[in-house]
Amino acid sequence: MRVYRGRGRLAFRLSGISGSAEPDRGAAVRPMDKAAVGEGDLPESAMRLDIFADVVCPWCWIGKRRLERALTERPQSGVAIRWRAFQLNPGMPPGGMDRREYLTAKFGNDTHATRVYDAVRSAGRAEGLAFDFERILRTPSTLDAHRLIRLAQEDGKGSRLIELLFRAYFSGGEDIGDRSVLLRLAGAARIETAKVRRLLDGVEGVDAVQSEDALARRHGINGVPCFIFNGKYALAGAHEPEVMFQLFDLAREDERAAEPAQPA
Repeated sequence: MRVYRGRGRLAFRLSGISGSAEPDRGAAVRPMDKAAVGEGDLPESAMRLDIFADVVCPWCWIGKRRLERALTERPQSGVAIRWRAFQLNPGMPPGGMDRREYLTAKFGNDTHATRVYDAVRSAGRAEGLAFDFERILRTPSTLDAHRLIRLAQEDGKGSRLIELLFRAYFSGGEDIGDRSVLLRLAGAARIETAKVRRLLDGVEGVDAVQSEDALARRHGINGVPCFIFNGKYALAGAHEPEVMFQLFDLAREDERAAEPAQPA
């Protein structure tokens, strides 16, 4: 990965970001719903947007909302959105761990954690998001959540499910590593219960999630959210729409440059 210097220092040029994950065909939040298109209906001019994220990352929820604002303020014709797995805590035990123990290991003291989360709360309020960190009792493994997101994207419900996961964890303090919670949230996203049970009872998607996480790290992605435009340009962080606009323009310019020249 190298810094692309043509349109600002926040854009990175990537190579080889591809895969078999299905683009999302719909979302719970209207702006993203309008932008997403199905792979079968994907026009040549469509913009591919891969989003590496983790559902225990507060900035990923903020980044999702800012992307939705960007797509509302500057609508883009045909954006195929594909959620990609990244685990902030890949070594987390399957049952998660006590939240206080996790914060001590991560921040060292309550003062540091309070300062970090106060900044998150402030940014969240500006986006209409309510973070209630005190309600979180366990930090979960997100492996099963990512497996479920992959399943949801097959039916175009990935963005809807991710929104429910964010809200359940950060506003409700729910353990989104618990399979009963995942079953309930999948039901709320209108994903077939039998399919969800089969997934969670087996190991389908485990290798795919871990491979996707490894793909991100091989390309130098070590934090999320990270937005990849057309498999080439990455924007790391939860940036305001004005920054997103630069990447929209860059991706469109790249598409136009790739078009064959018209005969005179």
